[in-house]
Amino acid sequence: MQKALPAKNTGMARISVDTRSGLVHPARFVSSPNHDRRPGDEAPSLVVVHGISLPPGEFGGDYIDRLFTNTLDPCAHPYFASIARLRVSSHLLVRRDGRLVQYVPLHLRAWHAGQSCWRGRERCNDYSIGIELEGTDDRPYEPVQYDTLAGLIHALRGAYPGITDDAIAGHADIAPGRKTDPGPAFDWQRLQRCLHDNARG
Repeated sequence: MQKALPAKNTGMARISVDTRSGLVHPARFVSSPNHDRRPGDEAPSLVVVHGISLPPGEFGGDYIDRLFTNTLDPCAHPYFASIARLRVSSHLLVRRDGRLVQYVPLHLRAWHAGQSCWRGRERCNDYSIGIELEGTDDRPYEPVQYDTLAGLIHALRGAYPGITDDAIAGHADIAPGRKTDPGPAFDWQRLQRCLHDNARG
């Protein structure tokens, strides 16, 4: 069953989730091999917000795509030698200009959270949707990224009722002491305002 919900002020006409294919429209799809099935085909019930930039502090290019598709050249930048062999992924990426990229269908388990725990339940990859924002812990995210993220979460909640209003966490929240993203630069209050605007339609 397809559930399409409008995303307000995202610069996109509509964000929709097809629960049969697990794909988001209008995301550009780049297939990552780094995924598997969720235990018991469990429906998602948590959204995890991440921050990523490759190389660190730089934006644009296809390095994030390459990391998630295991094609990152370790010689392309000194930092890449330490991460090129990682087998990681996320469901979605919100680029600096608000565009969406999808790597893993939503009904499958992306490898984004690692060792993690949310409200006493471990292994967040099992039941979460991972959304990367192109950015850093200490540089403000772009307004259009909040708009797109809010529209996306609004659509996800419509498709997966288990994602309740309070089921949104940062990577740092589910892996404290190990991860810091999306960092102090991420404005959670702004996201909540955007979500409120989307809910009002």
